[in-house]
Amino acid sequence: MAFRQALQLAACGLAGGSAAVLFSAVAVGKPRAGGDAEPRAVEPPSWAGTARAGPGVWDPNWDRREPLSLVNLRKRNLGSGDDDVPPRMDHYKAKATRHIFLIRHSQYHVDASQEKDRTLTPLGREQAELTGLRLASLGLKFNKIVHSSMTRAVETTDIISKHLPGVSTVSTDLLREGAPIEPDPPVSHWKPEAVYYEDGARIEAAFRNYIHRADARQQEDSYEVFVCHANVIRYIVCRALQFPPEGWLRLSLNNGSITHLVVRPDGRVALRALGDTGFMPPDKISRS
Repeated sequence: MAFRQALQLAACGLAGGSAAVLFSAVAVGKPRAGGDAEPRAVEPPSWAGTARAGPGVWDPNWDRREPLSLVNLRKRNLGSGDDDVPPRMDHYKAKATRHIFLIRHSQYHVDASQEKDRTLTPLGREQAELTGLRLASLGLKFNKIVHSSMTRAVETTDIISKHLPGVSTVSTDLLREGAPIEPDPPVSHWKPEAVYYEDGARIEAAFRNYIHRADARQQEDSYEVFVCHANVIRYIVCRALQFPPEGWLRLSLNNGSITHLVVRPDGRVALRALGDTGFMPPDKISRS
């Protein structure tokens, strides 16, 4: 029961500090297979925040861009006595919707010992072509492509970008593959806690940096493509929807699949598609 209550607190505290969610999910003791384990006492990382109370409540300020949170309430028009907060809030209100397309890289040579040698397979290259064609067929004016700096993501981006001429590409290490948070239920193979601690902070940083409502200066809706990895995408989806992030491994994504998130000006988030590969022939679908 204590674990269930902790999960509820973790779910509601997603936007109260993503690090708090990481700590809530990892630090809470939970029984392991084969016996009843005692709760583990784990110190929260230094970047951990404080989880909000009120399980099941959507946090409208999950991205810390709610207009009121951007206004310095210490600065008031004391001379006239007028309340100038509402007009100042208008200055920070988002006006546009962000459409975020998360693309999982295509199939690659998983047995290569060096990351640089984990290039796309012939099937993977076909998958990337199909994904690029699908994105082009949507008839959208894409603003940019941001991709992981790992070889399989770079090669996937190179192929996709041929179908989106004129769209700029940007590489980042934040979107590299990793273990975002210890999954629940746990995986059969053990990972040291340090792996989640290091990878989780980076992937959380990617979420905070790229997933948020539009800037108030943005006038038109935007369409952005992010080419990265299954673990990163699954974690981002859980965080964006304010679902318990330790459930990321319960989701499955095919190679070259398209996940479509929509972030409205008021901060509401919708999942339009998760791991869509309906545009691929059955014999071209893989999950390696």
